[in-house]
Amino acid sequence: MANRREEEREALRQARQEREKKQASSERRRLMAGYGVAGVIGLVVLIGIVFAIASSAGKNEGGQAHIDVGTGETFGDQPDKRSGGEVPVAKVTDVKKAAKMADCDLQLKLKDEGHEHIPATATGPNYGTNPPTSGTHSEIAQADGAYSETPKETRVVHSLEHGRLAIQYSPDLSEGDQEELVGLYETMWGGTLLFPNENMTYAVAAATWTNVLGCNEYKGAITLDAIRAFAKETWGKYGGEPVNTFKPTAPTPLEPTVN
Repeated sequence: MANRREEEREALRQARQEREKKQASSERRRLMAGYGVAGVIGLVVLIGIVFAIASSAGKNEGGQAHIDVGTGETFGDQPDKRSGGEVPVAKVTDVKKAAKMADCDLQLKLKDEGHEHIPATATGPNYGTNPPTSGTHSEIAQADGAYSETPKETRVVHSLEHGRLAIQYSPDLSEGDQEELVGLYETMWGGTLLFPNENMTYAVAAATWTNVLGCNEYKGAITLDAIRAFAKETWGKYGGEPVNTFKPTAPTPLEPTVN
């Protein structure tokens, strides 16, 4: 009888050891699987961090958008924080000559298409020019500043009514060319807007109330000269509500930091 009990205890002991061995093996497998998943997650996170660092290294975000909410609203449009390229001193200051040399379409003193106000979210009319220079517009103006996305036309037109200048460019323009325009903007950002415009056929354009300069190509310094000359000729002029309604306290197209 004693021998039988010993045998039963030994059998139970061996069975318990076998279960414990299997359980330990299972725990090790789960642990290793956990380490594997954690390793994959860690690798993905590391790749994401490296990608983010590489992406940010390729972006030029050392500048300021100079958005002035005292002149209107941003409506959630994102600022353009790129630093601009160096702007050469102007060589051609006559607007007609500069426009011709830069292959730009210059239209001055166009028909005033009206001053009716509509809600900021309402759809605007079919304007007589592209980009528009006057007409029915948002009851709230787009704030002065540089934007990385296209503001609603009706809001920009209200800005023009306040004597503002809107510099616009095709999103297809090279990064270097865009940064040169940012550099120009930084010399006269008071009372000025800068943004991409995928809805126009021009490579670069500038608009004030009832005036537009549309350039078929971006030709570097001469295009910058044309925009500066156009701005000096037309900025701040009567648009129904003069620029002094929201008077800029920064360099303007009339008194830029680079002449």
